[in-house]
Amino acid sequence: MRQIFILPLLAASLFAPDARAGDLPRWELGLGVGGLSVPDYRGSDEQRGYLLPLPYIQYRGEMLQIDREGAHGKLFTSERVRLELSVSAGPPARSDDNEARRGMPDLDPTIEAGPSLEIYLSPDRAWSIRLPWRAVVATDLSHVDGIGWIFAPNLSFDARRPGGWDYGVAAGPLYASEKYHDYFYEVLPVQATVTRPAYDAPGGYSGSRLTFTASRRFPGFWVGAFARYDNLSGAAFEDSPLVRKKSSFMAGIGIAWVLAEAKHP
Repeated sequence: MRQIFILPLLAASLFAPDARAGDLPRWELGLGVGGLSVPDYRGSDEQRGYLLPLPYIQYRGEMLQIDREGAHGKLFTSERVRLELSVSAGPPARSDDNEARRGMPDLDPTIEAGPSLEIYLSPDRAWSIRLPWRAVVATDLSHVDGIGWIFAPNLSFDARRPGGWDYGVAAGPLYASEKYHDYFYEVLPVQATVTRPAYDAPGGYSGSRLTFTASRRFPGFWVGAFARYDNLSGAAFEDSPLVRKKSSFMAGIGIAWVLAEAKHP
């Protein structure tokens, strides 16, 4: 039941709207609903659908912003470079409902936080290289376990159109610590079966990722969608018996009604 309170954070981190475009209110609050289709974990051959409450939180402060990429604390910015603090989240998985993990501990929701360096490649900031490094914890609110770190450099393109649709594309490799890979792909000797041999996942290359996003703010409400494709070919853990597919896909669509807002002073 505790995971019910964490899942909306996942929805918010995936669907959160763009906070950087146009002369918009300083903050907006609202509530909606989002539909997600996600794998139990990257490499799983089992997919789950979620219908979740979707918090609409839009904040455009000088030092803190909340947008479709998560929560950002601005540490340094210039015309070409920005250093910020970013936050994201990942879904849980019940092992009893997953054939590959049956008899193993459940996977708790994950929360990621850390610095992200953004280097702009064009004067309009449409093209950029992003270098987010995040520490990761797994929690169901009754406990918090550190599970290592993840590094996700990517090349990004954002088409921001005030009054119209905003689009984004990002692609790049993923790298993670051994502890992070162990959390998802290790099989201890006591968990081994005839079809699931023991396995110790190394750290290193974690596959690649391609993400598409689209959103638009209408009078009184907001709509957004995303699609994410992960390729695990060549990943350090691809020989794990828990990897049933060398690719993963997730997608979602959401709508939220704006209930309150405040203009910039």
